[in-house]
Amino acid sequence: MTNRAETMTDTENCPPEVTDVASAHEVPAVEAAKSALSQEELNRLTNDIIAAIKTVYDPEIPVDIFELGLIYKIDIADDRMITIDMTLTAPGCPVAGDMPGWVQDAVNPVDGVQDTKVNMVFDPPWDMSRMSEEAQVALNMY
Repeated sequence: MTNRAETMTDTENCPPEVTDVASAHEVPAVEAAKSALSQEELNRLTNDIIAAIKTVYDPEIPVDIFELGLIYKIDIADDRMITIDMTLTAPGCPVAGDMPGWVQDAVNPVDGVQDTKVNMVFDPPWDMSRMSEEAQVALNMY
């Protein structure tokens, strides 16, 4: 059974540490229905995975890829296998072949993660509306 941590704007299901960010940015939230993992463990894993992803930066943009809105979905399976769907700011991005590995390398050391698979997706295409307010301020776009 897979627990989905899909991009949502509903902050009721967000872990407390994520709720502050949720008002400004779509944040992956956790659904615990029929999970072998407790809600507390799902919340901890979600927070730790997001923190790990926030260490990965697009080398051409001084904002982490989470705040840029490049992470579309985080699935946490009962066996602690993590599947992440992400995109790029543009399909021809020069680090397209490297960035999924950077995300995997950042998430795999998170305590409790068995392994991470990163899928590169381009539907829906990324646009600047996916950036958080924090990213917009950092890029002088707010």
